[in-house]
Amino acid sequence: MTAVNGTAAIMAVSATVLAVGVAACDKDSSPVTSPFPASATSSPAGSSAGGSGSTAPTSGSGQPVDYTRLLITARDVLAPDDVYTAQPPVLNPNGTQGAEVLFTNHDQTRAIGDSIVNLPDSAAAASALRLAGASLGTSVTGGDPQPSPVGTGGAVVSGMSPDATKTVTILMFTEGRGFARLEFDSAPGNPTPADFVTDIGQKQDIALRTGLSR
Repeated sequence: MTAVNGTAAIMAVSATVLAVGVAACDKDSSPVTSPFPASATSSPAGSSAGGSGSTAPTSGSGQPVDYTRLLITARDVLAPDDVYTAQPPVLNPNGTQGAEVLFTNHDQTRAIGDSIVNLPDSAAAASALRLAGASLGTSVTGGDPQPSPVGTGGAVVSGMSPDATKTVTILMFTEGRGFARLEFDSAPGNPTPADFVTDIGQKQDIALRTGLSR
């Protein structure tokens, strides 16, 4: 089976998608920028933990807010006859208040990119979700978004990458002021099972719900 270049491909984002967080920020006068990496070559392994040229938000104790605690871990990614490992999670990638992590299976034929962003309120999160939905064509083609039971406003779409090198499934949803985007990449003709996508999404939803309530 053809290996999936998870690090380079799953975190690659076009300029159109990058506008999602910026537009939501402008609407709500928030310092939040984008819910996705700003560089087409950025990845969890190569990004700065604090984001480039940014000041990390701090908690009431003056310590930086650790949004990586809102991410699922490799222990949550359970697949029959397969084992996933996680790259080190990235805090506030490119100045975004949030976190991202990349999971790959043992033979590098499947990858899951998980990005979450902390927005000012649920309205800003819903705005980011709508804008991200309008930009899906930059990451996946040949499929139409369908409702998902995950989170609030959950939507899932499956198809091919624009360059037709891999099968892509994208799940997006909000939870309170949090926005989440999960991308599942695999070899052409071998899509990620829908129940697995829902299971991983629900675990990320729970992590956001419990984490943002603290």
